[in-house]
Amino acid sequence: MPDQKRARLRLVAQSLVGPSFVSPEDAVSAFGAMQGQDLTGVIASAALRSRGGAESVLGAMDSGALVRGYPMRGTVFLLPGRDAAWITELCAGPALRASAARRHSLGLDETDLGKADEVATAALAASPLPRSQLLARWTEHGITTADGRGYHLLTTLIMMGRLIYGPWHDGEQLVALAEGWLPDGSDLAGRFNGERIDAVADLLRRYLLSHGPATIRDFAWWTKLALREIRAALPLIAGELETDGADEASYWAPGLQERAAGLGREPSRPLLLPGFDEFVLGYQDRLFAMTEAEHHRLVPGNNGVFKPSIVAGGRVRGVWRRAGRPGRRQLEVDGFGDLPASVAKRLPALFEDFPFPVP
Repeated sequence: MPDQKRARLRLVAQSLVGPSFVSPEDAVSAFGAMQGQDLTGVIASAALRSRGGAESVLGAMDSGALVRGYPMRGTVFLLPGRDAAWITELCAGPALRASAARRHSLGLDETDLGKADEVATAALAASPLPRSQLLARWTEHGITTADGRGYHLLTTLIMMGRLIYGPWHDGEQLVALAEGWLPDGSDLAGRFNGERIDAVADLLRRYLLSHGPATIRDFAWWTKLALREIRAALPLIAGELETDGADEASYWAPGLQERAAGLGREPSRPLLLPGFDEFVLGYQDRLFAMTEAEHHRLVPGNNGVFKPSIVAGGRVRGVWRRAGRPGRRQLEVDGFGDLPASVAKRLPALFEDFPFPVP
């Protein structure tokens, strides 16, 4: 059953209600990473938690302060540029092993991967390029990119720390060389002297402060890090958190409950969230904010494609979409059951103010 109290606390922890972060870099850094399969959606997610709107997020991408990569679960995330290398090195191991196991079925081998790395290094030396142009360079050098091979090579090289999605250009992020685009010394050795448990503790702290109340199993699911490493890291930060002390303990930021109470009805106000937002995707069990039947409507066919959500009273109350053409955009709403009139009447203004990065 949905747990509206927990959901409201998570809305406050995630800075979707209450004070915003000064910059999108601050917001994403507090989270460690934000799930970002939908590029325009994750731009909105960062903007909704900070000041300056979508333009500020795009500016952070252009400066290298924010990047996208594949740090964990074989999934693309928005990350701070200064943290992308070490988080990827820490968490990408399982996805890299899965990638290696799949290579043969794609008709690729380590020679192809090495050649793709060499060609990309030369092609991107002068400046970042659109993904399509990089794949074209690979094709010119005899590297087959059809039937998912190009995507496989690109994501693998990003997980290996060789490439990264960098500046925004014409509706997409260009592919850049990680060396040169990411800060020097931002890998595990540079940031934590190669100490994995210290790095796990840093990322665990960020997750629990930004997602709590949450458990270490939530974090293990989110990162795919081993529970033995997480349990070893927890004592390093437990004193900085509040907990319910349960057998499956939840942890949260100090004073979170008092902050939420001080906001009055603010945590219950309606919100429009993009698809793949961390409020929905940041936890192993999403039914704290909806019923199982409602979850099926949020992710039809359980196909991994999450629709943008309407949240009110700590519950996902429906889904929405941006219909029409540039200059004639309109909000379309599909409520779960009877959407309360008090919620429905506030949605047009939220849609008007939503931080869309493209017209």
